[in-house]
Amino acid sequence: MTVRKNQATLTADEKKRFVSAVLELKRNGRYDEFVRTHNAFIMSDTDTGERTGHRSPSFLPWHRRFLLDFEQALQSVDPSVALPYWDWSTDRTVRAALWAPDFLGGTGRSTDGRVMDGPFAGSTGSWPMTIRVDGRTFLRRSLGTAVRELPTRAEVESVLSIPAYDMAPYNSASDGFRNNLEGWRGVNLHNRVHVWVGGQMATGVSPNDPVFWLHHAYVDKLWAEWQRRHPDAGYVPAGGTPDVVDLDETMKPWNDVRPADLLDHTRFYTFDS
Repeated sequence: MTVRKNQATLTADEKKRFVSAVLELKRNGRYDEFVRTHNAFIMSDTDTGERTGHRSPSFLPWHRRFLLDFEQALQSVDPSVALPYWDWSTDRTVRAALWAPDFLGGTGRSTDGRVMDGPFAGSTGSWPMTIRVDGRTFLRRSLGTAVRELPTRAEVESVLSIPAYDMAPYNSASDGFRNNLEGWRGVNLHNRVHVWVGGQMATGVSPNDPVFWLHHAYVDKLWAEWQRRHPDAGYVPAGGTPDVVDLDETMKPWNDVRPADLLDHTRFYTFDS
């Protein structure tokens, strides 16, 4: 059984293996397919039309499947690798361990956001931006610039206390746990972290930055925590809802998996705590 660990507790060998597997997926072209898929759904998901990956109840199961596919791709390179998660409510500064040169590298330079250290820096030649929103072909970050503060633990707790998973109109205007976690309402958790990192993370091609996976692994962990706290408040809507994915409807692009199939993460992996 795969165990997803807090990135702050990873050994030097675990970091090295994760980075090496990510770089191999980039080298063989599989990595960019994940970037392309995510960007396609960011562009097509709208509040008034069909929405699957974002702005909708299926935000959480869609990304759970997306992460599972990526984790399995990593394990095809190195079976020992699991997705780590970044608890941004605890590791909240640019000095946190994940930004060190032996893992993800740090923020970008002030002139153009170009990441200058670590295995994903442009100078390594190993991390070109193929699926991109502009002509720049290097990884960019601007940690803590557009948004100064990452979410606090108190803000996380306030969202975990919300009793309803989601509610009409099932978009970015909804109340409920999903939309407050996604960040269109309330204290803004998930979306704020994307903007805090900046660079590609603030765009539809956010998986170009490997921190995307650690961020979403923590978002997924928060969903699991919410489920434990609210065992009688399941996924909604159950059926007959236009433009969103109901409990037993299949999700694009896979068309073989329903939210109902992804509610129990322990079928696939556990967390270290």
